[in-house]
Amino acid sequence: MIDKFRDDLLAELDVIPSGSTIAIGGFGSSGRPDALLNGLCDLDKRDLHVYVNNVGDDFTGVGRLVAEGRVRRFTGSFPILQHFYDDYFAGKVELELVPQGALAERMRAGGAGIAAFFAPSGAGTMLADGSFPLSYGPDGVREHVPAKETRVFNGREHVLEYGIFADYSLVKAQKGDRKGNLRFHLSARNFNPPAAMCGRTTFAEVEQLVEVDELGADDVHIPGVFIDHVVMTAAPIPADPATIQGGPR
Repeated sequence: MIDKFRDDLLAELDVIPSGSTIAIGGFGSSGRPDALLNGLCDLDKRDLHVYVNNVGDDFTGVGRLVAEGRVRRFTGSFPILQHFYDDYFAGKVELELVPQGALAERMRAGGAGIAAFFAPSGAGTMLADGSFPLSYGPDGVREHVPAKETRVFNGREHVLEYGIFADYSLVKAQKGDRKGNLRFHLSARNFNPPAAMCGRTTFAEVEQLVEVDELGADDVHIPGVFIDHVVMTAAPIPADPATIQGGPR
């Protein structure tokens, strides 16, 4: 058996360099890998391109990454946090907005080795026609998200979406064993499994480490073949308020 449990979270996480692309699990705050996200902040990782459903509405998790100026590009469905929009319009972070279902399928496709697919979500909108602002500069829009290829299937327009192949994935599970087999709780299962699949190296934090073979076959939502490192969870650490108020970024 390959034992994937790691005692030293920061030592293992330090292999992630600044500038990486990172797929992050979680559905809002449900199943969000805060211990791993805090680790990225503590290790001073920056210039990150994150693929995640939403930022959240507080300064923990992805919100802490944003508040501390560590995110270069956000690819996701719901930024929500006002601080993110402030940075976006100030030209400090890029935004690639993706319909929620398309984002989940892009992650799943990457994990399955599928390069691209056509989907109807976003067809006929500024998300597909090249008019959505990717980033802003001092004089307004600096760059737009490129227009997407379209085709008609069964009389309905579809847009070409690309599978996500992230450098790393960070996910959180309710239970996991030393082989990396994971079980997610309720809505945490929405994005954690596809996020776990699409990273070339995947870190999983677990609330409960169980014995090998304790999880039944029907309880394994992601098999250990997709997981490289397993760590224990920790309480979320909010961002420093001084950082949020415009201190050192």
